[in-house]
Amino acid sequence: MSNTTMELHTDVHDGDGPYLLLVHGMISSRAQWTPNLEALKEVCRPITVELWGHGRSPSPEDASQYYPENYVRMFEHLREDLGVEQWLVCGQSLGGSLTTRYALDHPDRVTAQICTNSMAAFGDPEWLKNIRNGATERAALVREGGHTAIEKMRFHPKNATRLPDEIRNDLVKAVELVDPMGIANTFEHTVTRTTTRERLHENKVPMLLVCGTFEKRFKPLRDFVEARMPHTEVVDLPAGHAVNLEGVDGFNESVVEFIKQNARAVSH
Repeated sequence: MSNTTMELHTDVHDGDGPYLLLVHGMISSRAQWTPNLEALKEVCRPITVELWGHGRSPSPEDASQYYPENYVRMFEHLREDLGVEQWLVCGQSLGGSLTTRYALDHPDRVTAQICTNSMAAFGDPEWLKNIRNGATERAALVREGGHTAIEKMRFHPKNATRLPDEIRNDLVKAVELVDPMGIANTFEHTVTRTTTRERLHENKVPMLLVCGTFEKRFKPLRDFVEARMPHTEVVDLPAGHAVNLEGVDGFNESVVEFIKQNARAVSH
């Protein structure tokens, strides 16, 4: 798919079935989904997008472009451009907060949704307070230090100890494309506004939460989602935050089966 200025970079892949929007997390890229694409193509047509300042997407100067509600508008425009009434959505970490919000805002457009561990989507008030208190400082560090500052962050892929070398190397190479200005704006204007915790009871769309159990701090949020979010199924896998990369086979099998079930439901 061709792109013009100030559009999110988008790749539409071949496959069988409905479109599936895949949205990566912070300091990642379309490479986040590389180990999952072949399996997903058996049941859907994957679409990978890259967030502002990430991968091949530009970095707008306008702060409002980074607001979650603007991402929701852009996802909806993408769906309209594809000419489909409904599709599937899947988000990893920060991307999960955006796809969850999209499904809450446009339940009639989403057949089903998938999410991985996402503090950004489900964080409690204390988490959000800490994020907002540190956002300006973190953004300033990135603006001043550029890629050097980004490399020091714990969620930089080079610091991922559970990933296979090939996957980690691909992610590290992809991070070379990030724009520090876009990352700084994401810290200030996206992450600070992402949580959908107080709206989970509104959910009308089948939801699969694929949880990496090694990330202990996510356990209370996983339980909260299971208890408070209607139409939700939880699959626990022996993996960490990047569950789709650390537990590739389990993630692929769970998501493929979930899509098959919901595709049957729609066809009938």
